[in-house]
Amino acid sequence: MVRQAWVAGQFYPGNASELSRMLRGFLSISEKARPAHMIVSPHAGYVYSGAVAGKVISSVKIPRKVVVVGPNHRGMGSPAAIMSRGAWETPLGLVKLDEDLGTILKSHCPLLREDKTAHAMEHSLEVQVPFLQYLRDDLLLTPICLSILEWKHCQDLGMALARAVKEAGEPVLLLASTDMTHYEPAEVAKEKDQKALDRIMALDPQGLYEVVRKARISMCGVLPTTVCLVASLELGAKEARLLEYTNSGAVNNDYRQVVGYAGVVVS
Repeated sequence: MVRQAWVAGQFYPGNASELSRMLRGFLSISEKARPAHMIVSPHAGYVYSGAVAGKVISSVKIPRKVVVVGPNHRGMGSPAAIMSRGAWETPLGLVKLDEDLGTILKSHCPLLREDKTAHAMEHSLEVQVPFLQYLRDDLLLTPICLSILEWKHCQDLGMALARAVKEAGEPVLLLASTDMTHYEPAEVAKEKDQKALDRIMALDPQGLYEVVRKARISMCGVLPTTVCLVASLELGAKEARLLEYTNSGAVNNDYRQVVGYAGVVVS
């Protein structure tokens, strides 16, 4: 099965040459790129968040195998949905799904369901793929879409993800796809987002999960970030670095209702 691009021409260019030009502008290819366990990358339209996504993605070495974990904005399908068979299409071509890693992961986590419905119209994972595909033409993708999970489920899924990575036999990068606070004044968004970022910087997945609920932070990808943090800790992560934090007002000059964007590397 080929999952066709859903938001090409909306969130990012639908034309291959135009998309490549835009990606070249966002990505800073450098020999200084280092391996990492995990990155946090935003998923708004490229005009708004592409610079942050490009900065964080190009700061790390992209291995052949990448697991992209994102929120399920539409609530369709399973609350923990994976696709591991077939390919995803972007304007740059097809990206093969990693059936081997997906099979290992499902064997460790009964919560995960093979479910194309949850992925069909979800943009949070799709917008990350062209960045990765541009940097790695032999990319093997494992997309996971999450909604409505308790802390214990996040912990179980994160531990299962770590076990699968250990068994993969080669490096695997985890990408947690999230935007931060949505549609609040810039100063309010920054204050709220700092609370969430403090927990990420402290490598505290349960603290992140809890502060987002307690402080009512509209961080859409809190579940993916929590899961990937759990996995990264189990894989030996020692530090987190915030590469950039900004908001949509920096683009449209409207700071009354912004969306926050953060780029983080966990290594």
